[in-house]
Amino acid sequence: MRTWLTRGAVLAVVHAAAAVTVATLRAADPTGWTTVQALALGSLVAAAAVWAAVDGWRGLPDRGRTWVLAALVAGWGSAVLTVVGRGALVDQTGVSALGSALTGGAAFTALVVLVPAGVGLVVGPRLDRRTDPPADEEQPHRVIPPRPSPRPRAD
Repeated sequence: MRTWLTRGAVLAVVHAAAAVTVATLRAADPTGWTTVQALALGSLVAAAAVWAAVDGWRGLPDRGRTWVLAALVAGWGSAVLTVVGRGALVDQTGVSALGSALTGGAAFTALVVLVPAGVGLVVGPRLDRRTDPPADEEQPHRVIPPRPSPRPRAD
C-alpha cells in the first residue's frame, strides 16, 4: 500500500473518531467540553507532526508529496467517516451534512494535518545531527587532494 494512503487513512480515522466522540459528549451535555475538543484536535496535530518528523528523520524519499496527498485523503476520509459516525451513533445526521463536510470540514482537516506535518518534515531531519563528536572517539585522517586551478599553467 502506498505510504500516503496509509497515513491519510489512519489520520482520517483518528480525526473522525475524535469528532464523533466529542459530538457524543456534547449531545449528552452541551456545556463544558471545550477542553476535550481541544485535546481531540491536539491528538490529530500531534500524530501528524510526530509521524512526519519520523519520516524526515528516516529520510523517506518524496516525503513532501506523501504528506500533501495524505492530508487530502485525511480530509475527505474524515469528512465521510464523521458524517457516517454521527448519523449512526449521535443524532440523525444524514446525507445533507455531507456537502459541507466535504468542503469546509475536509479543508480544515487537510490543513490540520498538513501544517504540523510540514513542521515535522522540517524538524525531523535535524534530530540526529551531532555538532561535535565525543572527545574519546578518534577522527579519521582524511587526505585532501589539491584543487585544480582554473587558470592554465605557464610552462
